[in-house]
Amino acid sequence: MNVNNVAFIGLGVMGFPMAGHLSDEGYKVKVFNRTENKAWQWLERYKGEYLSTPKLAATNSDIVFLCVGNDDDVRSVVYGEHGVLAGMQKGSILVDHTTTSAELAEELAIACMENNVSFIDAPVSGGQAGAENAALTVMCGGEQDDFERVTPVMKSYAKHLSLMGGNGQGQRSKMVNQICIAGVLNGLSEGLFLAQKAGLDINELVDVLRHGAAGSWQMENRAITMSQSKFDFGFAIDWMHKDLSICLNEATKMEIELPLTKKIDGEYQSLQQKGFGRMDTSALFKIYDR
Repeated sequence: MNVNNVAFIGLGVMGFPMAGHLSDEGYKVKVFNRTENKAWQWLERYKGEYLSTPKLAATNSDIVFLCVGNDDDVRSVVYGEHGVLAGMQKGSILVDHTTTSAELAEELAIACMENNVSFIDAPVSGGQAGAENAALTVMCGGEQDDFERVTPVMKSYAKHLSLMGGNGQGQRSKMVNQICIAGVLNGLSEGLFLAQKAGLDINELVDVLRHGAAGSWQMENRAITMSQSKFDFGFAIDWMHKDLSICLNEATKMEIELPLTKKIDGEYQSLQQKGFGRMDTSALFKIYDR
């Protein structure tokens, strides 16, 4: 498929730069955002066209990308007389970058098939910085042929792309990603708590640990700010709670237990109740540093 026309639905902290990279790469980009003002801000920086409904944005597009909030948000822009499926042409591809349930991914795959459209669930990892720097990791679920068709286009904003299996497997891979991040932050929080009580120099400590087995993205990018009680940035606790809830629901369906994930999600809910929901997930440190 020779891709020229694409649509991008959802211009939040991730979608805004992702759609921008597509425009910079020379694709004809049509955008839709539920908050119209955000779309006009995007057009002030990038070349493209704003359409008033998801359907109109999707019309005559080779690929339609979604990056919205949750399962219900995805359904609201996909279905109905003004949804993208009402405008997508036969043989086009719908790519959902939203972090959702695997159940929704499987549902959308069926709905797309009934409309002669292909579907790929493609949640991303790398945060706002990854989106802005075109360095995202994309975990995909779908058919090999469809994955190969969209890969050159997604390379506009992705550093690494992998097909993890059929529809839903991209979302399940993202669940594992979020569980691992939560676990690392839990250990990092406890470790820093001990380090502060011991009077260790946090900068020197991080410089030592990052070269060994304890090294991680969270260590490199969050340990210092955690020790300084700086959390007004990054991936919000509200979003992580949403993602971990998806993980726990999936575990229930599989009849397995995720005790650490359940514990950490409970701690994030406690922080939400205290008004910290918009802080970065590294604010988990507040549970220890009372």
